[in-house]
Amino acid sequence: MTGLRWGILATGGIATAFTSDLRTAGLDVRAVGSRSQESADAFAARFDIPHAHASYEALVADPDVDIVYVSTPHPMHHANARLALEHGKHVLVEKAFTVNRAEAEALQALAAEKGLLAMEAMWSRYLPHMVRIREILAAGTLGEIRAVMADHTQSLPTDPSHRINALELGGGALLDLGIYPISFIWDVLGAPTSIQASGRLLDTGADAEVATVMTHAGGAVSTSLSSSRAAGPNTAAIVGTEARIEVDRVFYAATSFRVVAPDGEVLEEYRTEIDGRGMQFEALAAERLVAEGNIAGDILPIAETVEIMGALDEIRRQIGVRYPGEEQA
Repeated sequence: MTGLRWGILATGGIATAFTSDLRTAGLDVRAVGSRSQESADAFAARFDIPHAHASYEALVADPDVDIVYVSTPHPMHHANARLALEHGKHVLVEKAFTVNRAEAEALQALAAEKGLLAMEAMWSRYLPHMVRIREILAAGTLGEIRAVMADHTQSLPTDPSHRINALELGGGALLDLGIYPISFIWDVLGAPTSIQASGRLLDTGADAEVATVMTHAGGAVSTSLSSSRAAGPNTAAIVGTEARIEVDRVFYAATSFRVVAPDGEVLEEYRTEIDGRGMQFEALAAERLVAEGNIAGDILPIAETVEIMGALDEIRRQIGVRYPGEEQA
């Protein structure tokens, strides 16, 4: 560990989960910033945080903070992360990193200019079961990978003003849910060579369901499904010529998987046992990268985050979703 001092930007549910895991891992949380002093004070009291700020500007200006965790809604990520970078702070930004590729590229450039880490908080990439899966893939146990399938489907609130349904808040299944299976697919197969997408939109203009079929290097194919209106299995599979990996529910959280031969023999069974939810692993990775001076990243490099945002842009183009303020194509 580097001894980085963490600042938490915003006090919602995801910030609560993340900070709880930071405490579980014994990491140093020094400050929290909210849009109100009352909210900041309550959050600070809950997690025994020394400094509670009534604005994001005060948080990023705090000299006791080295790295800022950005947990606001998607459309605010770019401005909030930029604010922190401009004040010399590293940033760990909740997924989706931004609302589009252009914003992601701008943060990538600013972080490089400042010599700071800008990292997407795709926490599933850093979980122990994903570390083991990458080891199995690297060993060639599955043979040639031919297909990857994953879904993230939830039954979420239908109120049109809720964040998941409101375009002005970056609403839609894709950025909130679909990012998980698409990032998982990318982790296994790399960037797609072609993307086909289909979706259903709500009256608000946000996407309720999105399905993708992508091709990858060597002709491998992948499918993903995301939905904010119906809860599905939330599992994943990696299918190779020599074996397959079946990742149990919920594939993007700390879970179990099996390596299965074509005849059904279970070659390996893996079960995750961790303290907390598991968000501490991405924080530990961020601290390691800063200690190494590797601001480009490794498990999920910032360049890959930018490319994934570009793929999400293309999916949205195909299904007809455009966020307020985006230029017309």
